[in-house]
Amino acid sequence: MTTNPYAGSPFSYVSEPAAAPYSIVELMPGVRNLCEYVRLVPGERVLLLMEHTVDPVVVQAIAAGAAFRGADVRILSVPPFSAGGWDKDAPLQIETAAFHEADVVISGTWWGEVHTAPLFFDQIKSRSSRFLSLHMTATAGALLTGGRLPAEVFYALLSRALRQLSGAGRIRVTSGPGTDVTFSGLTFDPDPGALRPGDWRPFPYGGANFWPADTEGVITIEDSTVTGVPGEPVRLTLEGNLVRKIEGGAEAERLRRYAPEGFYMRHGLIGLNPKVRISGGTQFEREKHAGSFYCGIDGLTGGEPVTTGPGFAHCDCQMDRPTVTVDGELFIEQGRLLLLDEPEIQEVAARYGPPEVVLDDNPVMILPRRYAGLPA
Repeated sequence: MTTNPYAGSPFSYVSEPAAAPYSIVELMPGVRNLCEYVRLVPGERVLLLMEHTVDPVVVQAIAAGAAFRGADVRILSVPPFSAGGWDKDAPLQIETAAFHEADVVISGTWWGEVHTAPLFFDQIKSRSSRFLSLHMTATAGALLTGGRLPAEVFYALLSRALRQLSGAGRIRVTSGPGTDVTFSGLTFDPDPGALRPGDWRPFPYGGANFWPADTEGVITIEDSTVTGVPGEPVRLTLEGNLVRKIEGGAEAERLRRYAPEGFYMRHGLIGLNPKVRISGGTQFEREKHAGSFYCGIDGLTGGEPVTTGPGFAHCDCQMDRPTVTVDGELFIEQGRLLLLDEPEIQEVAARYGPPEVVLDDNPVMILPRRYAGLPA
């Protein structure tokens, strides 16, 4: 029997609780941060690409925020996307055509649309659109919590993190449930800030993303794309950046069926946003919480890793309260991101309000709106 306290987390937008109509007022600080993040200017064509099951209050909040800034807003309601290429041959002609005509795309999907070929990173980079993805986060809860963190505070955390991480030789991740895995040969996403033409970014902004050349050790899945929260432990053994063994009960067998040729380690992400929810949050929301960690394994193609195309059979594995060391130095201690206590981070946070409030990593205590984006 599982003991994971997040076992009841939603599995699609249809299982998310609906927001009260008047709550749109409380979503607007997060929407303001979203609009600033995409550098929205008057007259731009904005496409809201929203799955049928997204809460209408969330859609209207984002549409109203964009319209208030003078944008030309279009809302396209689409069927839900499937995870990791599960339905990779789905026709997306309408979605693709609309995307090609937009200056800004704000996408509310459950499983990241970048797992599909017509909307993969190479297609986004070939266009002039700025593409903002709310994968699992087109929710009132995400806008009310992680969306309220001022972007300047997040990028101060990211810049400080990358100074230490980018030159690292090894990152080791351990957890109470049994994960003990080491990543090496690291390449980090520099993420220079607000969106430019051809950029794709998630919102709320969340973490430091990297690609390892080698991964060695054991991952105990706490939550994943394929298994959800497993009823009994599922363990992945990795050698040479390949998943060599999958052990566990019924969920382990489901994971094997998902990619019959096997898996390799594609990327990892260290969460940096203290306002993102843990309790009640979706997997792709929790991954961004300061002190969380997740990694994505991809299915092999012809027995080989293929990194140039969509992540078909992509499976993200979540660890909520890990301990992370960087070249032996403690970086996260049982889910506590140590950078939150550093003076340079506290100084940036103080521009918006009391640092102990702005940087508090208990997102149950929602950031007051007066500290949520406009310098004090």
